[in-house]
Amino acid sequence: MLKWLTTLFKSKEKIDPMKKFLIVGLGNIGEKYANTRHNIGFKIVDNYINDKEIRFKTEKLGDVTYYKIKGRTLVFLKPNTFMNLSGKAIKYWLTKEKVPIENLLVITDDLNLPFGTLRLKTKGSDGGHNGLKDTQEKLQTTNYNRLRFGISDDFSKGRQVDYVLGDWTEEENIKLKERLTMCNKIIESFVLSGPNITMSTYNGK
Repeated sequence: MLKWLTTLFKSKEKIDPMKKFLIVGLGNIGEKYANTRHNIGFKIVDNYINDKEIRFKTEKLGDVTYYKIKGRTLVFLKPNTFMNLSGKAIKYWLTKEKVPIENLLVITDDLNLPFGTLRLKTKGSDGGHNGLKDTQEKLQTTNYNRLRFGISDDFSKGRQVDYVLGDWTEEENIKLKERLTMCNKIIESFVLSGPNITMSTYNGK
């Protein structure tokens, strides 16, 4: 009887392993890009990690670190492939860590949203974003979670590249702290409560 119960519990452990999530912040490596609008994905995951007093380590195709919360393992990734090849790093770490695609969260900037607007989506087009475009091509699907951080489109015609690769204004920097705190809450809600509850709770705030 005891042997049977032991076997049963071991089987359940195999069927129901600790949940694992891949949280990816998109951006470009290098000091000159550190405070640019296009690097908000890096900034968001850096802010979360700094709050937890853990550090990234450079691994294959990116900087990686791990954090555990309530039985879940969060794998944080900042690809070092530059923005346009983000999908290569994402696919590699999804496979390496055996993370199901429904547990992937990609964090990125979005020109189509007003500054600071946060919107979680479970699928969608790349919206002209090169990092999402490459991710879509490498994963062969548009059905993956993404957290979009609005950077607005306050630039004149022909100045888009300068704008997204430009630094935040003084006013934006002041407002960023509160927005980054909100992103921390969204990440944890996504992991602990799932995308649907997170979308209804935080989208548009």
